[in-house]
Amino acid sequence: MAEFMDLNLTFSGDKAELRKLVDTAAHLGYSTVAINYVFEPNPKKKTPVPIPVPVAKLVHPLPVVQGCSRPIRILNRLTIMMSDPSHYRASSPEYKHFDLLAVQPNTDKLFLSACMTYDVDLICFSVSDRLPFFYKRAPVHGAMERGVAFEVSYAAGIRDSTRRRYTMANAMFHSDICKGKNMVVSSGAERALEIRGPYDVMNLSQLFGLTERHGKDAVTTNCRRVVLHAESRKTAGGIIRTFRRDEATVGTSTVDTSGEDCPAAKRAKTQDDQAIEA
Repeated sequence: MAEFMDLNLTFSGDKAELRKLVDTAAHLGYSTVAINYVFEPNPKKKTPVPIPVPVAKLVHPLPVVQGCSRPIRILNRLTIMMSDPSHYRASSPEYKHFDLLAVQPNTDKLFLSACMTYDVDLICFSVSDRLPFFYKRAPVHGAMERGVAFEVSYAAGIRDSTRRRYTMANAMFHSDICKGKNMVVSSGAERALEIRGPYDVMNLSQLFGLTERHGKDAVTTNCRRVVLHAESRKTAGGIIRTFRRDEATVGTSTVDTSGEDCPAAKRAKTQDDQAIEA
């Protein structure tokens, strides 16, 4: 059975409302959710990166997922609103407190950098306004080759009719660029009334230009890839080569030290050799 995920539950500061939001997500069948902390740096003064609140202090006990016998999994996510290249600091220790890292670039140059060089898991789009720039397929395909996914949220379209128009237009534009691949559809909900069930999101994805299969992947497979990409991002890169040894040779030497073909340095000493040394 596929596991449904919603990787964008906006943290508004109201812990009681967030508990209702997580309870609703578990009741709708989501097995994994991510609490999104939005960070918008101030160009005039230094703004500290928010520190996530421990999950045990926000939601305790964890609600059980509808149709499953295990509690919901909660992740912490940081979304950086970028209007300048200095807003993203690759070596910042504050990023290590979060499970997922996302950026929302506001210019075409920042979008290109996010697709090709930034070590992030998600690239978001503005859904409450017209796209500030247009982009081509080359940077999108570059991000897809690196395992970076693109996110579209639908909660803004529920709040306002104007935002609904922009949400559908922006989502359809991107789905046409990436052909439905590496897309994640999240809620971006701040209240429990703004989140929808996974099957409703699949139907909504078809209005965004996704096929039925890509709509399902947008709340299951692609979300799982984002989580795995985030886990691999935190570990050191390396290659391990494994091979199977012959059981008959395990524990025994594979070098024949008694044959004439063996080098003199490795050949077993005979009685004549010992007598010469003496």
